[in-house]
Amino acid sequence: MNELRIDGSRLWASLMELAHIGATPKGGVKRLALTDLDRQGRDLVVGWGKKAGLAVTVDQIGNVFMRREGSNPALAPIVTGSHIDTQPTGGKFDGNYGVLAGLEVVRTLNDANITTEAPIEVAFWTNEEGSRFVPVMMGSGVFCGAFSLETAYAAKDLEGKTVKDELARIGYLGEQVPGQHPIGAYFETHIEQGPVLEDADKVIGVVPAVMGLSWYDCVVTGMEAHAGPTPMGLRKDALQVSTRIMQEVVAIANRYPPYGRGTVGMVQLFPNSRNVIPGEVKFSIDLRNVNDELLDTMHREMLAFIDQTRVGSGLAISIERVSYYPPCAFHPDCVGAVRAATEKLGYSTMDVVSGAGHDAIYAARLAPAGMIFVPCKDGISHNEIEDAKAEHLEAGCNVLLHAMLACAKVVVS
Repeated sequence: MNELRIDGSRLWASLMELAHIGATPKGGVKRLALTDLDRQGRDLVVGWGKKAGLAVTVDQIGNVFMRREGSNPALAPIVTGSHIDTQPTGGKFDGNYGVLAGLEVVRTLNDANITTEAPIEVAFWTNEEGSRFVPVMMGSGVFCGAFSLETAYAAKDLEGKTVKDELARIGYLGEQVPGQHPIGAYFETHIEQGPVLEDADKVIGVVPAVMGLSWYDCVVTGMEAHAGPTPMGLRKDALQVSTRIMQEVVAIANRYPPYGRGTVGMVQLFPNSRNVIPGEVKFSIDLRNVNDELLDTMHREMLAFIDQTRVGSGLAISIERVSYYPPCAFHPDCVGAVRAATEKLGYSTMDVVSGAGHDAIYAARLAPAGMIFVPCKDGISHNEIEDAKAEHLEAGCNVLLHAMLACAKVVVS
């Protein structure tokens, strides 16, 4: 068993074949959730699963589970997976790698005629990216009860099409009630989507946790006025006050390393004219850290600074938290299984806390869960030039194989 390895060339070939569906001129993939291209991608992966002897179940939000039976079907399955929908300018590996790595684990077990005690399943979740429909991580979120099936069904895209209608249209409106599908443990293999592993020249990232995040909308209201006649001391410049808050967002993150994050990614200026002092600025704030205590401290410091700035500037400043995902610590047993597999296989490794959301966050609410990261070129993801080395993808899949076997337990004849 220690010598068992996946077929890296087969994994790569599957990734490249799936990438043809929705391929973009720059070498990326555009395969938005519940489109015709998504249906084609789903059909291809399900077809591969059936060819590998897997039984397929689809639930009411379109999550797909492909099952390889174990010797004890009463045991909850050891599940691995991710998603196959992409960003509008997505890459070949984000999500797709996690699904096809799971399929390659199954193919490897089939080739070696290995029976596990617990069943093994490969899952792919609906609308993880949230590009066409919100909220993000929709399928896994409904599955774990984070929000209702009715809420997901009612979500509309920019053309007014609903999730429920589109699921039915593409043939993936299943019958199983989300959350009634048992999971004994869950693993997700993913490109890092950041530069840490590549910078450290490590092959495998053991993921102990995912950062929590708080999203806010902030509005600063001043008074628009002519840029020439209005003296500096008599201005109510909403942009200049906004920039103080923006700089503080970054300063707060820098005060709480190594996982503090602070980002202003969206700014709307009114009236947005060259010679008019801005009268209103709306902008987003994104705060992240690895545990509740640190994230709450960052939250409180930001609100205190805004209160101080409101008093000092005399301008109206509103702040609203619009989204919150708590930090997620993965289960020690799953983290340990990944760590042990990595050590056994001899790959260079380091712990990497994920700064991005993944379906594993929601799966972890229902079962022990863990993640495996591999490097991606220049840390770039959600971009058509997203890239990863075949040997790194193979290594991550080998770690997945042995971590899952440790949980599913091999039946010795």
